[in-house]
Amino acid sequence: MRTSDSRILTTHSGSLPRPRALAELHGRRSRGEAIEEDALRLAVEAATEAAVVAQVAAGIDVGNDGEQARESFFTYLQHRMTGFGDTSRRSLMRDLADHPDYLELAAPRAQRAQVNLLRAPAIIGPVAYRDTSEVETECGLVADAPFLETFMTAASPGIVVSAMENRYYGSRSECVRAVGAALSTEYRFIVDQGLLLQIDAPDLALERHTLFADRPLAEFVEWVELVVATLNEALDAIPPDRVRLHVCWGNYEGPHTLDVPLEAILPLLYRAEVGALVISMANPRHAHEYRCFGRDLLPDHMALVCGVIDTTSNYVEHPQVVADRIVAVAETIGDPTRVIAGTDCGFDTSAGIGAVAPSVVWEKLGALRDGADLATARLY
Repeated sequence: MRTSDSRILTTHSGSLPRPRALAELHGRRSRGEAIEEDALRLAVEAATEAAVVAQVAAGIDVGNDGEQARESFFTYLQHRMTGFGDTSRRSLMRDLADHPDYLELAAPRAQRAQVNLLRAPAIIGPVAYRDTSEVETECGLVADAPFLETFMTAASPGIVVSAMENRYYGSRSECVRAVGAALSTEYRFIVDQGLLLQIDAPDLALERHTLFADRPLAEFVEWVELVVATLNEALDAIPPDRVRLHVCWGNYEGPHTLDVPLEAILPLLYRAEVGALVISMANPRHAHEYRCFGRDLLPDHMALVCGVIDTTSNYVEHPQVVADRIVAVAETIGDPTRVIAGTDCGFDTSAGIGAVAPSVVWEKLGALRDGADLATARLY
């Protein structure tokens, strides 16, 4: 995993705006409608190339394909793995359910989404990875991308099982283990291509106010322990410094009043056999939690990708604000060489659902670069 001893590097958390036509193709494919495969392939290739060019122009050091080849950050697996079908009935995040007037305001955004993540396919049979043809094509599109380092995202077994209802396995833990074993194929393939692997695991925070909203905190903690242990099994033989783990509380503007505090889960995240954590720290609910790293020290082998750009607001952060956030994190950790500046989450986690206008996304990533440069001048 690339870090720097002379400047603050920049990255982001995965998804970037998809062209509308591509989002619509993904939505149709996700719903099982007939599409022209060549049209999808060409649209993905063009969108990926454009996303790479735009990231480089914005000053991103560690970039990716913008997830242009995927319909969402986890339901893409229905096309790569066996065992999925029918429709899940996922509970709404509890903080949103407590505010129906907010849901009324947010309705137009939900209607733009091409893929309904609350009604994802369910797990109805044995889960197994079919073949690596799709991920091979996806990785190939960024094989020569001009980044300092290129990463590729992959879903956590926890988000798959929490959002894609288990109707086959005898227990939740059995299901998580089965999905983790299947996902290990994708994890290994990505790393074998020379790419940095990012595991997207919002389940390690989000599910406290979703799947476990009515349960004691201890049960949620057991869930986090199960998922982290399963991840470690799936990542066996992959060097930890080739993996980073992204954790967030849900990439949506909303009250977030029921979010589990970072301090409650941070020691559990440290058990993951990864080289870096990617943590949301720019949004108003979690901007203060960089202080947790002063009380519960980041393990020596880990770096921290700190979210300093909010992915749910069309405010463009001032570079001085970005720099202040980076410097606060670096000073708390005590070593700027282990800090990378990033975003809280992706900008289009499900095709068409992005809350930030595409032109503003690139302004935000430009502010990330400018803020990282200001922070470099203060820290080095």
